[in-house]
Amino acid sequence: MSTQPYILILYYSRQGATRAMAERLAAGVESVRGIEARLRTVPPVSPTCEAVDPEIPAEGAIYADLDDLRHCAGLALGSPTRFGNMAAPLKYFIDTTSELWLGGALVDRPATAFTSTSSLHGGQETTLISMLLPLLHHGMVYAGLPYSEVELMETQAGGTPYGASHVAGKRSDLPLDDHERRLAFAQGKRLARLALALERHEEDT
Repeated sequence: MSTQPYILILYYSRQGATRAMAERLAAGVESVRGIEARLRTVPPVSPTCEAVDPEIPAEGAIYADLDDLRHCAGLALGSPTRFGNMAAPLKYFIDTTSELWLGGALVDRPATAFTSTSSLHGGQETTLISMLLPLLHHGMVYAGLPYSEVELMETQAGGTPYGASHVAGKRSDLPLDDHERRLAFAQGKRLARLALALERHEEDT
């Protein structure tokens, strides 16, 4: 079993766009020596109480549990936009983390967020902010995308200083373009570097 620190990339994806972004963030994380990426997802929620999903998804990342969060060196949250907010399945999972909040398990760990929308002005920035709020309550240190990433000034689709984003189109079938891919990679790389720096600081104090 690996003893390396890891960045938890926790996402919900319905059509695959947010999952593709998560994989680019993971590539960015793993471009940094000494840390790895751990991809996890959350199950859908249903208004029908009897609806039960399998314990393991048919494809993609496995479902997260609280220990994935408890032991992470940093966290990236990803969600498609739902009326300018994060999707209910991700919010539902975050609402189960009170135990970690009570113990201060995530205090001073770096975190970030990413999202995908169908339209260019579909609420990307408010969705990212909606994911930021519980991270601040957990005492995490939020890290967006700085303008030293030149793609922020060049993008014609996704990309915000609040975090990486993607415009998937009205059929949710557009792939990430080059700017979106590079920004997601840069976000993962930055989060990994910050996590290692904060860990070293803790060891020195």
